[in-house]
Amino acid sequence: MKNKILISYSIPKEGLTELEKEFNIIYPEKEVFTDDELIALIPDCIGLLSIFNREVSEELIKAGKNLKIISNYGVGFNNIDLKAATKQGIIVCNTPESVCEPTAELCLALLLSLSRQICTCNTGLKTDPNFEWGVMKNLGNSLRGKTLGIIGMGKIGKSVAEKAMVFGMKIAYHNRKAIIEAKWENAIFMDIESLLKQADVISLHCPLTSETHHLLAEKEFVKMKKTAFLINTSRGAVVHEEDLALALEKGEIAGAALDVFENEPHIHPKLLKQEKALVVPHIGTASVESRIEMGLEASANIIQYLKNGIKKNKVN
Repeated sequence: MKNKILISYSIPKEGLTELEKEFNIIYPEKEVFTDDELIALIPDCIGLLSIFNREVSEELIKAGKNLKIISNYGVGFNNIDLKAATKQGIIVCNTPESVCEPTAELCLALLLSLSRQICTCNTGLKTDPNFEWGVMKNLGNSLRGKTLGIIGMGKIGKSVAEKAMVFGMKIAYHNRKAIIEAKWENAIFMDIESLLKQADVISLHCPLTSETHHLLAEKEFVKMKKTAFLINTSRGAVVHEEDLALALEKGEIAGAALDVFENEPHIHPKLLKQEKALVVPHIGTASVESRIEMGLEASANIIQYLKNGIKKNKVN
């Protein structure tokens, strides 16, 4: 009899084809299993394929008496109680490969929309009969020659940098350590304070940890150029939302584009009222192709570990 894998959310089944060959999967009939349903089902399961926006609590982990692996559908894993999983001898994995390109694409889309006022113009034309046209109206900012400051130069950060260079942008970055690769010899490694002061755009690509929680708040926004833009496609709580709204209101920075928020799906009301804030509902990986690829990668984590002992994408 095949071992059971619990799928917590109704992700595309095309991404689960290989998993189904090796295991019996328990798949939700509705969009998602409730917390009570998960706790009732997990004792019989050897693996859990979790979803990035649902908590995997200590209570759920303890109920998984036979659980050996949690494979998270997403690059972030702050939704999982890592301490509880590690204590119980359960490995936790994420899906860093499949999320890279779609997130980088969205980052550039947000930057282009913000810098060229695409969303503002679209809304104005559709809602305001007196919306003004003109040679010197609706002016945005070009990207060529501007400095993109990346905080977190991992796979996604590097992909964003590659795409930005096509637009003629200069790259500066802050990381735990400088990157020693010929490909990035023209990218400038900086401390965060220097990056904030010098960059025309700050783009966040760091994980949410105790060190990065509210990494950007009031004192950081004051250091940024008044003409600078902030892009966040990492995790919402890396930015202090109320402080960001106030910085936009005061004109301390020129604009912000956000895909992630501190208390999703809730967005700070002051940000929603800010014309200089462009917000989208956590769609960094929301393409048909990437959703399938994420399922394939999450499945591969489970198969490789349970069949071959390979701990691919292990985060704990």
